Amino acid sequence: MKRVFVELSGESPELAQAEVVATAETLGGRAVAGPVPGSTLALVEVPDGSVRALAERLALARRCLVEVEEGSLAAVAARRPDAAGTSAAFRRVGRPSSGGGDPAIRAAATAWKAAGGTIDLDRPDRRFWLAAQEPSTTLLLEEFAAVDRRAVATRRISALPFHRPVGLAPRLARAAANLAHVGTGDRVLDPFLGTGALLAEAALLGARVYGIDREATMVQGALRNFAHLRVTAHELVVGDAGDVEFPGSVGPFQALLTDPPYGRASSTGGEASAQLLARVLPRWAARVQSSGRVVVVVPGGPDPLPEPWRREVSVPVRVHRSLTREFRVYRRAA
Repeated sequence: MKRVFVELSGESPELAQAEVVATAETLGGRAVAGPVPGSTLALVEVPDGSVRALAERLALARRCLVEVEEGSLAAVAARRPDAAGTSAAFRRVGRPSSGGGDPAIRAAATAWKAAGGTIDLDRPDRRFWLAAQEPSTTLLLEEFAAVDRRAVATRRISALPFHRPVGLAPRLARAAANLAHVGTGDRVLDPFLGTGALLAEAALLGARVYGIDREATMVQGALRNFAHLRVTAHELVVGDAGDVEFPGSVGPFQALLTDPPYGRASSTGGEASAQLLARVLPRWAARVQSSGRVVVVVPGGPDPLPEPWRREVSVPVRVHRSLTREFRVYRRAA
């Protein structure tokens, strides 16, 4: 197993931390600790060879880093056997523009050059990051893989061919899919499909996705978005999720992932949102395998699932102006 420090993006820190832990677990790893004191870092362990996969899955993070050997920063940089002829950049986590004015960075860069290396802040061969660790020590970390935040931005709501005024931003939809521990080949259901944002992220993670929506317009629009993102829906149906069925036998699902309709911007067919959830979610949650998860994004209120389902995670996030939603994760009690 390899210890990996993940620099969080600063957006919704509690959700970002939960996403990192869930993603590490999906890859066969685990959390080592909570956020590293005095920094924006989370610490997890993942199987050797899975660090890049961790970075490829995350949305609310910037980069994955591994710790360089112990010792003073200058001493570590000086004894790097591979420094000669190699360019490097040294920066401080949380302050990427920090440079020569930082004594620790200056010392590490000087030692690197003394070992035969060069400094290139624009396109270095290797990137090193300094992170303060309480009470007075500093970690020297090397960047192993960066999170492709530009790719997430290309999936923003306004860039899709079909969208509605209120919807989950792709970074939040990806975080929700990671909370559900979505893995390659998993069957993932959204009984309130909408524009398809959640299932699109699940599909990009390799899942087989199934969706339901009461409006044919939404299903058709979601299909347009899937085609735009070059992902495929395994099966979508039009109907009331409280009684509609998929053709043939489908299940069990490995996860249920949904952002149910609420408010004026989403149609509930005149039914109160809480009543709609209580009618629909237990029906489909019963088809989630025993180790699976149900992830629901709700404006608050009581739990929509009865025993044996228990809420494991609940993170409030402001998603649109004054609108706050809770990202909730449910699992069956042991």
